[in-house]
Amino acid sequence: MKNIKQICICIILLFSCINPAFSGNRPTGLLTDLIKHTDKVYINGYPSSISLADIDNAIEPLQYAVIQSTHPIFSWIVPGEKTGTLQTAYRIILSDKQEEIKQLKGTIWDSGKTESNQSVSVLYKGEVLQPSKTYYWRVKTYTNTDGESDWSEIKAFRTGKDLRSYASSGEILVKTKDYPQSTSKINNNVHTFDFGKASFGQLLVTLTSETGQDTVQVNMGELSKDKRVDSSPGGTIRYQSQILPLMKGTHTYRIKIKKDERNTGNAAIKMPSYIGEVLPFRYAEIVGYTKEINNNDIIRETVTYPFDDNEAYFHCDNDILNQIWDLCHYSIKATSFTGIYIDGDRERIPYEADAIINQLGHYSVDREYSMARRSHEYLLEHPTWPTEWILQSVLIAWYDYLYTGDTRSLAANYEILQNRTLMQLREKNGLISTTTGLQTPEFSGSIHFNGKIRDIVDWPNTNWGKESDYQGEADGFVFSDYNAVTNAYHYEALKLMEQIASVLDKTNDATFYKKEHINFKELYNKTFLDKKRGIYMDGDTTAHSALHTNMFALDFGLVPDKYISSVMEHIRSRKMACSVYGSQFLMESVYDGYDAEYALSLLTSTDVRSWYNMIRVGSTISLEAWDNKYKPNQDWNHAWGAVPANIIPRRLVGVEPLLPGYEKVKICPQIASLTSVESKIPTIRGNIEISINNKDIYTMTVKLPANMEGEVYLPFIKGKTKVTCNGESLKTEKVKDKPFLYVGKISSGVYTFVLQ
Repeated sequence: MKNIKQICICIILLFSCINPAFSGNRPTGLLTDLIKHTDKVYINGYPSSISLADIDNAIEPLQYAVIQSTHPIFSWIVPGEKTGTLQTAYRIILSDKQEEIKQLKGTIWDSGKTESNQSVSVLYKGEVLQPSKTYYWRVKTYTNTDGESDWSEIKAFRTGKDLRSYASSGEILVKTKDYPQSTSKINNNVHTFDFGKASFGQLLVTLTSETGQDTVQVNMGELSKDKRVDSSPGGTIRYQSQILPLMKGTHTYRIKIKKDERNTGNAAIKMPSYIGEVLPFRYAEIVGYTKEINNNDIIRETVTYPFDDNEAYFHCDNDILNQIWDLCHYSIKATSFTGIYIDGDRERIPYEADAIINQLGHYSVDREYSMARRSHEYLLEHPTWPTEWILQSVLIAWYDYLYTGDTRSLAANYEILQNRTLMQLREKNGLISTTTGLQTPEFSGSIHFNGKIRDIVDWPNTNWGKESDYQGEADGFVFSDYNAVTNAYHYEALKLMEQIASVLDKTNDATFYKKEHINFKELYNKTFLDKKRGIYMDGDTTAHSALHTNMFALDFGLVPDKYISSVMEHIRSRKMACSVYGSQFLMESVYDGYDAEYALSLLTSTDVRSWYNMIRVGSTISLEAWDNKYKPNQDWNHAWGAVPANIIPRRLVGVEPLLPGYEKVKICPQIASLTSVESKIPTIRGNIEISINNKDIYTMTVKLPANMEGEVYLPFIKGKTKVTCNGESLKTEKVKDKPFLYVGKISSGVYTFVLQ
């Protein structure tokens, strides 16, 4: 028996040498400039067997991610399962020769043992990297629990032709082959195929003709009707039909997607030539073919940004909420097909409002940060017309930093972010306005916009629907020169610019913005707060009080504590009187008002104005509007309709970064009447796992990855005062004016909290 054990140990050690991933004591998840797949080479969207070292010898057109910065950043996941594991130092080596890096020679750069807990966004500090060259790096860490780690895997990357000190990079779009989940033969002439979910892709069919004189019709679409592909789905719900002449014998045909003039216009994001045009479809149909067709004869090539389906997880005891999570989780993946966040298939144009919701959703369902960065910087150069969306760029920039810990984009775009606060539109009364003559050519140039911006509040804010009493999605908002929603955004931008300036060590600017937002909050409440009613008015010349006015004021922290209750009462009275876009800020405001039960009722609603309605009407990707009747030309593939993808992990489960790059996380669940919740949330430092059981005794188990700390809050439940952590009693502190108990700080490891 002893000899057998020794043999097993030898085999394990040998396998860990052959397969580095087997060893648990090495850094994993290596990112270069936030890119995960820098070492992969693709051919027309498919991963190939070619390595970066061999690309110069290939004759095929190849695709691979390129690093555009002369000094990129490196990130990794620190190894360690022990409680309280924190990195104390790291060592990075980089070489331009694979053999040297295998021999642990950092001939281009060796950081040496660097005393630091930084494991994300670590700046390369060697000589300027050269263009069109392949480099290799690896890292080892030192922790307070396990000491020195093994070296990580070797990670390769290729630089671009034109390098700058900083420039963002992106992944290559990838293709995945899908086969029908079900098939049916309607009659001797019609075969239909259901892929289960819609995706943006292309269709391959393998068919046989004995004469070469046969012709079939191929139909594709997002909607079915009477067991057929719906050929008249309405709006912008997609359908295409093509005639396919067959050659003699058995052949595989690629169905060419027709060009759409609108979503391939000047402002649209074009599909790269190595991918080709795509169409969103779930169903396919072949008409006029009498032979049998096997599942393997019908292939959909789905196109997405690289996406790990297993990074995130959510399940609870409410099946409706589980279905909504699945819908929104998948929607983030399915709508990533251009590599930049867009508004949907009708236009394929980036908009800030789509980007901010897409960004938060993407962070919540995958350990992926480059697509959000590329989209944000694209929109800084190509902004859209709504005033509030111009201001959203500052919010997007801050989220980028908060989730990655990388300051370079903030520094590179600092001046335009300052201009996006729209202080140039301040009138003598201290409020901003787009209608009082301050939009000069100089102003437009400062925000990179060609034309004049205008306030939007929500979209659509007029009656586009079929219902006679439907007045758009802005809850009857009354527009005036001084718009409460626009000025609320201005306040939020000023607050964030103070933090951005502080991060970049611009002390004078930070002091300036702090003074500005403190004074502006007082002015805002003096102008828009109706103290008698305890709610906010849409403008300085109207008594109308839309849902939006109050939800944005609460979401952005403008509401004094004494008025939170009355503002929340008004918000509840208006229900879902906002668009799927506006619901992002409604849900945030409801959680900010600590009404978790009402928030849950909105998330799980089965009304027409609900996420469940998107499932009920037959879509598998989130919609542009709550229903076709509210926006007859809507897309069935709009990521801004996937708000629960971020609201569930960020607010219901309650996991949000407190310090940049998730160095510290806040855990503050608001699960309301749910009795069980399980969630896995990706971060740049590794996954956070949370399990909550709320049947008789409230029990929450938290698993934090190494090199992360957390602050934990539990719900304040009357009659339940005793809290234990891993069996030991804890002293707790009731949070002032909030329904939470602060139970203390934790570091990495597994913790089980019991409230009884």
